[in-house]
Amino acid sequence: MAVAVELNFVFHESAALLSRAQATALRERAVHVWQGRLDDYPQAEVPRLEKVLSDDEEQRAARFHFEKNRNEFILSRGWLRVLLGQYLGVPPAELVFTYSAHGKPGIGVPAMAPLGFNVSHTDGMVVFAFAWKRKIGIDIEKPREDVDVEELAERFFSSAEKQALHMLPPEIRRGAFFRGWTRKEAYIKAIGEGLSHPLHQFDVSLAPEETHALLGTRPDAKEASRWTVRDVPVEPGYVSALAVEINPTPGVPKAVQSSGASPR
Repeated sequence: MAVAVELNFVFHESAALLSRAQATALRERAVHVWQGRLDDYPQAEVPRLEKVLSDDEEQRAARFHFEKNRNEFILSRGWLRVLLGQYLGVPPAELVFTYSAHGKPGIGVPAMAPLGFNVSHTDGMVVFAFAWKRKIGIDIEKPREDVDVEELAERFFSSAEKQALHMLPPEIRRGAFFRGWTRKEAYIKAIGEGLSHPLHQFDVSLAPEETHALLGTRPDAKEASRWTVRDVPVEPGYVSALAVEINPTPGVPKAVQSSGASPR
């Protein structure tokens, strides 16, 4: 019988200058989540972070047509390097990323570093998640009024999720849809398959403030016990979710939340 693993979640408050953040020690059963503002930062931050990017990343940044998108890429990738560098004890510019067949990034240098990480950004915000020796995925969205949530749910949600959405009053369905969407995105990012994984093959809760939102997986029902999918506290106007591997073998996950100090 697998023993349940207790995870300690540390949620850092939003910061405009993550390049000066001080990452505390990431213990084996800890999960750290960081947030950064992409619409409120010192002018010097972009050229400072450009210096730690690889040649490939600089080329990718240069291909953006709009300066806003270019700066968001530089900030997101630069802050990721800064945080990874602190956790691994290496200069940010020396990190080398690898990519899976589905595009999920990993760490190539330092070689075989067993640090799981994931990134997501949307209009104005970016979130980062880190955990040792665990698969991890994170997603953040800024709910939009022009999105036809009923149509998207019909296309991508499971039968159970569609039924749960339709049972809700119309005025709260949009919020419930985006909660479900971020939870599903976080899970498929964590397993490393992205949108190639059929979204109807697993069920998530649409209820608010969930800490165990993965309700079922198919065809292997035991897969759900290997993961915890939960909400991430973010600024008003955004919704975010996190998926973390609990046990390599089936077990009953427990999770404990602790507050992280605001990065300065």
